Amino acid sequence: MDRTESFPRRQARTRRFTLGEPRDFRVSRDGSRVTFLRSSEPVDPVNGLWVLDVATGVERLVADPGPLAGGRGDPDLPEAEKARRERVRETGSGIVSYDADEALTAAVFALEGRLWRVNLAEGGPPEPLAASPGAFDPRLSPDGVRVAYVAGPALRVTGDVTGGRVVAEEPGDTVTWGVAEFVAAEEMGRTRGHWWSPDGQRLLAARVDTSPVASWWIADPSAPGTEPVEVRYPAAGTANAEVRLAVFDIDEDRDHAGGGRAGSGGSGRVDVAWDEGGWEYLAGVRWSDDGLLLTVQSRDQRTLGVLRADPDTGTCRLLRSVTDNAWVELVPGVPRLAGSRLVTVEDRSTARRLCLDGEALTPEDMQVRAVHHVDDAGVVVTASVAPAEVHAARVSWDGAVEWLASGPGVHGVAVGGDTAVHISRSMDQPGRRCAVRSARRESPDLPIQSHAADPGLNLNVEIVELGARRLVSALVMPSAAASAGDGPLPVLLDPYGGPHAQRVQRAEALFHTSQWFADQGFAVLVVDGRGTPGRGPVFERAVRGDLAGPVLEDQVDALRAAAVIEPRLDLTRVAIRGWSFGGYLAALGVLHRPDVFMAAIAGAPVTDWRLYDTHYTERYLGHPAEEPGNYERTDLTPLAPGLERPLMLIHGLADDNVVAAHTLRLSRALTEAGRPHTVLPLSGVTHMTPQEEVAENLLLIQLRFLQDALGMPVLAPREQPPRDHEGAAGE
Repeated sequence: MDRTESFPRRQARTRRFTLGEPRDFRVSRDGSRVTFLRSSEPVDPVNGLWVLDVATGVERLVADPGPLAGGRGDPDLPEAEKARRERVRETGSGIVSYDADEALTAAVFALEGRLWRVNLAEGGPPEPLAASPGAFDPRLSPDGVRVAYVAGPALRVTGDVTGGRVVAEEPGDTVTWGVAEFVAAEEMGRTRGHWWSPDGQRLLAARVDTSPVASWWIADPSAPGTEPVEVRYPAAGTANAEVRLAVFDIDEDRDHAGGGRAGSGGSGRVDVAWDEGGWEYLAGVRWSDDGLLLTVQSRDQRTLGVLRADPDTGTCRLLRSVTDNAWVELVPGVPRLAGSRLVTVEDRSTARRLCLDGEALTPEDMQVRAVHHVDDAGVVVTASVAPAEVHAARVSWDGAVEWLASGPGVHGVAVGGDTAVHISRSMDQPGRRCAVRSARRESPDLPIQSHAADPGLNLNVEIVELGARRLVSALVMPSAAASAGDGPLPVLLDPYGGPHAQRVQRAEALFHTSQWFADQGFAVLVVDGRGTPGRGPVFERAVRGDLAGPVLEDQVDALRAAAVIEPRLDLTRVAIRGWSFGGYLAALGVLHRPDVFMAAIAGAPVTDWRLYDTHYTERYLGHPAEEPGNYERTDLTPLAPGLERPLMLIHGLADDNVVAAHTLRLSRALTEAGRPHTVLPLSGVTHMTPQEEVAENLLLIQLRFLQDALGMPVLAPREQPPRDHEGAAGE
């Protein structure tokens, strides 16, 4: 790409320098093959499916979406696929998800509502599968014979001798089969709604009825002739979708449609009574040779249950119950069975620990982030000892810990047989490094090529611990090329600051935008305060009942502590910017602490938590009917009359996660109070901003706003000089 382009332009064109990176790794059961997705160049969003032969190190492109879809874009995506991509924040196109058998002999994927199957072992072009229009979320049966998928409200199967059939379908417009409901996909990490049995003869399917959920309408004011889009949004304190489960015998020729409960289905269908214990949420499903496990939660999320379901009768037995006075955290990869033993991750005192049948395996100074693989030798996890780093480790069944990656940074792993793919980010190199380690190879680690662009930034970032709570923070100063001088610098806080996300980790990709702002003449401070992950249950649970006080207090405390170690920080000129929870925190800062913050930019902010979804909001603030004070103390609207400083509100009008009503209601309250402010509505933009022109110009608009608000000279954006070589990650 053109290295003379501005940073905002390059970042927008490369989708934050992620295009061209290998992603979505799978390793075959025997360790002989690795599959992954990757686009062809730094500005190409269209991903193809690749296979790596571990023994030879040869990469093969086995599915190129261009010839298959007749183009290089996604013009005809089914609505269900659009929704899934929004839930997982997918900004790519082409093949953005796929499914395969454990041996990686075959894979299936959807393109523009059509299904394709490709032979991974022998090669050859992908073959189209007979499927209904609008096909979505294909899943290959473990025996490799059939493919289950969703089209419209129906769950279907294709690929067998019958040529395809409906597994489950009901009339009406509120019931779907085989799809995850909104809060499962947005908040629980469960993005699917159908699962094959290990022998490939049966399907477990979720029936979702959204009729109890209130209808909200999202309009496009820039196109007044277009009908508003109806979304069923479960706001805090309101009804959730009704979720039921049923097991279907795929070899049964009878019609399986209908919405009955256990015992009322026809031949070939068994209803699973997972919710008979009063459980509100189906958080996870895992069906393996060891059994069918369901992860369920109470409405208040203070109790998590692990159920073992009998697919023959539909009855469920409680294997384990975990309780907590605040909430029980959902951890990726668990629970799961290892033979007859139950593997979980549970909070014990100061640590999130790997447990076997309820007994902790990992030490008290190790925070387990996710479980990736279980075999006879033990469990492969990612975990932290220091909050700003994540490492992969193998934990043996006797509790011995073997760290699999060395060097500071953020590491991930995918494992199969005697092969592992190690994915690493650090502060010393741009992008991700992906390498294969295997007993099948005598040579050192085999790198997987990346086509991602080098951001071309010289980072000037120091990771520090600030204040009495030792808040993990990043102080980003102008680079040497920016020529900021020795004088006082205005300060820009650039946090997320809320649960479930960290901004301060030893990965250079997290600081691209912060460094660009620093090079415009700011000292940028990024702080992970109470509520953010990586420091254990006590630190995270400090925000229970109050998502305003602790998070804002930590930002202010860290700011003052940073000024002690870096005297160039000018505390008379401090601004704050953020998106989503960070947008809420930015608006909160300027409304509640105008003595500290001179200006704020709030992107897609939550302004009234009663307008956000049940699962996220009630976890931290409780049910609004039972704990109304928690909502009152975190509501920004009552603070509107006190606005004294410049505030810019930015919101995508097509956002179905944090709906635009949040910004519009706060803006109305500010106007009624006579408080000037700026609103930047983004027509056609959702909670993401992948549109190149929007993403590029948003940075420039924010810069000009901050320069005006803080009395800085309005100068053309400074750019670091291009490096001597392209330096693409992976070279």
